[in-house]
Amino acid sequence: MERWTGGHVRERAEELADLLADTVAGGASVGFLAPLAREEAAAWWRERAEATAAGRLAVWAALDATGRPVGTVSLAHADKPNSRHRAELVKLMVHRCARGQGLGRLLLATAEDAAAAAGITLLHLDTETGSPAERLYRSSGWTAAGTIPDYAAAPAGELRPTTLYYKRLKPPAG
Repeated sequence: MERWTGGHVRERAEELADLLADTVAGGASVGFLAPLAREEAAAWWRERAEATAAGRLAVWAALDATGRPVGTVSLAHADKPNSRHRAELVKLMVHRCARGQGLGRLLLATAEDAAAAAGITLLHLDTETGSPAERLYRSSGWTAAGTIPDYAAAPAGELRPTTLYYKRLKPPAG
């Protein structure tokens, strides 16, 4: 697992675009509709490079044996003074070729551990209700805060409910 700088994200935007496009094609609701053009996915990642360089977004990538990104997770840091104790977990993605091997759980744990080490005491996220991602969050100790009907369109375009989750983190000992 590697934490990527804004430069990494910018330089590897094309590879990250392949991961994002595969995630959407596989039916994961991560904010895009299918089919997702590779150019659109790469542009989205290049836009994230600025936020990563500025410290507003932290990005971790899991690489396969060839060095290709097969998973990512990000933390979006709050920008308001009264919110600096929390962050939003965003874009936990695992390529279809790497699913079922515990990579999603490893990415989630990496982001949680880094958040706690940075003094973050509360994480939150939203995910499609009933999705495999929701099962991961529940089994990893996240608490459902509520469900919003018709919150976002799934990749195929139909409106789906979204469940909001949170997790309290303990600061590292010492």
